[in-house]
Amino acid sequence: MLKDLPDVRLIVAHFDHGIREDSHTDKQLVEQIAKAYGFPFVYDVGNLGKTASEATARAARYKFLRRVRDLSQATAIITAHHQDDALETAIINWLRGTGRRGYTALKNDHELLRPLLDMPKQELINYAKRHKLTWHEDSTNLDTTYLRNLIRQKIMPQLTAKQRADMVEALQMLRGTNDKIDEKLVHFLHTQPKKQHIDRHWFTMLPHAVALEVMAMWLRLNNCEFDSKLLERLVNGAKTLTPGKRLDIDKTHIVEVKDRNLALVGRER
Repeated sequence: MLKDLPDVRLIVAHFDHGIREDSHTDKQLVEQIAKAYGFPFVYDVGNLGKTASEATARAARYKFLRRVRDLSQATAIITAHHQDDALETAIINWLRGTGRRGYTALKNDHELLRPLLDMPKQELINYAKRHKLTWHEDSTNLDTTYLRNLIRQKIMPQLTAKQRADMVEALQMLRGTNDKIDEKLVHFLHTQPKKQHIDRHWFTMLPHAVALEVMAMWLRLNNCEFDSKLLERLVNGAKTLTPGKRLDIDKTHIVEVKDRNLALVGRER
């Protein structure tokens, strides 16, 4: 698909997580195909080890991809995530108790493009077979100790065609709803005096669920790392702590609780 796009310069970036002993064969295949199409090829090795979690692998992979994007001044990262990936991710995040954004975590945005999200995996397999394309199957896909593999092998095959279609439609509707909610949250935050400040009285009067959403968007807009437990602690502290207290966020950010506002500041070194 991509090789036929006009006036587009592509770089093939491959990350070897270093989890499987045979992972180097994936790199060899991708490099061979990239060279056949005349695309620049870059790669890195993570050496994460056999016990690395899916979350750890994902974080390392995207850190590498973003570094390549920045160094090459690329417009975006393009991945081959498909419809089955999106459905599996929704189930995983539902089981983990992730918030509304977790159900639609796999989507397109201005810096991360996923053109195959509406394409079922079986259609991609059929296409590859029809055109005699070569691919490698990840040997860890059979290991059901990974939650994704358990869902892929035990839950997904049990869905009827109608159940699958209903789930796809529900996720598409939720994507639209989430986009509208995020747009409103950004608008609310733009009404604040500064990007790094929130009116504390206004924030304190918000219902708890809304305050969580506002705090999460505030942190995202300021490139802060957080999880659900930290989010709860920050919201509760922002509403109840006496002025002058501080709330730790990550290695580089804290929230200063003041009488009239909440201030997001850099941590002193």
